[in-house]
Parts: sequence; structure tokens; C-alpha cells
Amino acid sequence: MNRLLSFLFHQLQDETSPNFVSEVVNIYFHESEKLLRNLRSLLVDREFSDYNKMGIHLNQFMGSSSSIGAKRIRNVCLAFRAASDQNNRAGCLSALEVLEHEYCFLKNKLHELFQIQQQRVLAAGVRYPMQH
Repeated sequence: MNRLLSFLFHQLQDETSPNFVSEVVNIYFHESEKLLRNLRSLLVDREFSDYNKMGIHLNQFMGSSSSIGAKRIRNVCLAFRAASDQNNRAGCLSALEVLEHEYCFLKNKLHELFQIQQQRVLAAGVRYPMQH
């Protein structure tokens, strides 16, 4: 896993864009948090939930999650979308809880992986003076 991750980092980044992967992931996190807030606010009103807007937000979330390989989040979005297509508020609330859980799980895992990669970069850059 670590070798694969290291390989992928090197494939996506080079000297001209050493932070490419972390920048893309940070944009994903920023946009995802906005989408989660929007979805939650659409479900707060018990009398009226805008299921069309919900579907639009879910399509955006599915697209961005697919583009970074977040398959579990994409799959939860599909189930959430099915509930919203049926105007099923209880199903949407349940799916939102699962979506928030999966998002936090992904964010924590990627944070750990970025820390490992950063430690590798720092370790590779450390040069000890030669002793005579």
C-alpha cells in the first residue's frame, strides 16, 4: 500500500507542481464540506425539503468523489439520491448520516497518508554531513 501510494504521488506530482495532489484533495474537502452543509440545511425544514436541489448537490458530490477515487462516498451518494428521488425524508436523513461518517473517515485516512508522504519527503531531503 505504501509503495503504491508513493508511486501514485510521484506520478501525479513533479518538481513544477510538488503539491498538486494535496491541492486537489484540499479543494475536494472544501467543496465537499459546502455540499454537506447545503444538504443538511435542505433537510432541516420538516415541512419542505427541496429534493431537486438535493439531487443537484448529490450529483456534484458524486462527480467530485468519483474524480478522486472516493468510491464509498460515491456509493452513499447514489443511495442518498435514490431516497431523494422518492422524496423520502427519513431515507435522506439516514443517508446523510452515513455520508458524513464516510466523509470523515476519508478525510482522516487521507490526512494520515499525507503526513506519511510528508515525512518521507522530509526524510529523503535530510542529508547528514559525512564524518572523516
